[in-house]
Amino acid sequence: MTPNKEDYLKMIFELGGDTALISNKQIVAGLSVSAASVSEMITKLVEQHYVTHTPYQGIKLTASGQQKAAMLVRNHRLWEVFLVQSLGYPVDAIHQEAEKLEHATTGEMADRLAAMLGEPHYCPHGGVIPDADGHYIDQSRVALAECTPGTKGHIERVVDEAAVIDYIFALGLHIEDHFTVVDNDAKAVTIHQTETGRDLVVDRVRAQHIFVELKA
Repeated sequence: MTPNKEDYLKMIFELGGDTALISNKQIVAGLSVSAASVSEMITKLVEQHYVTHTPYQGIKLTASGQQKAAMLVRNHRLWEVFLVQSLGYPVDAIHQEAEKLEHATTGEMADRLAAMLGEPHYCPHGGVIPDADGHYIDQSRVALAECTPGTKGHIERVVDEAAVIDYIFALGLHIEDHFTVVDNDAKAVTIHQTETGRDLVVDRVRAQHIFVELKA
């Protein structure tokens, strides 16, 4: 499988395509690619039985696609932990390095890396790390973009893509930050950041790739 196909599977997984239907538009925004490129790749992935595609409804990983994606995500996030924990990389500078390493990582290498790191459960961006069998803890599927004014919660994870990571760090938003939604319109979601007392305006496209845990 080519690295490009692996990146698509990984993005579909991160957007929640293991349990729910996701749209081409979400993949376009997540990978910063054209709609035509997404359509072409989805056709190939359907032919190889990694995903199913229901017209006008969405895309979902098959059992084999989910297993493959989980292993790719495992490799990527283990390397992110290693880069931060062992090499001292800043959290906002690890995605591209891990992206290069994940494609050359064998199952044995991943297992040895996990053991050396103490079997971590989460990456620095809040994403759960699947185990060696592809099992993983379910995480929130609630995107910040879906939250109505008055909603309270904290940032649980962001889609592991450079554009999203760079955006939230430039904005001053971090994993585990608490917030209250002030406004939500067609262009942006405005939140009040509890830790700093600031109001942050989050672009709606990026807000679709920021997942939150809501306060009961």
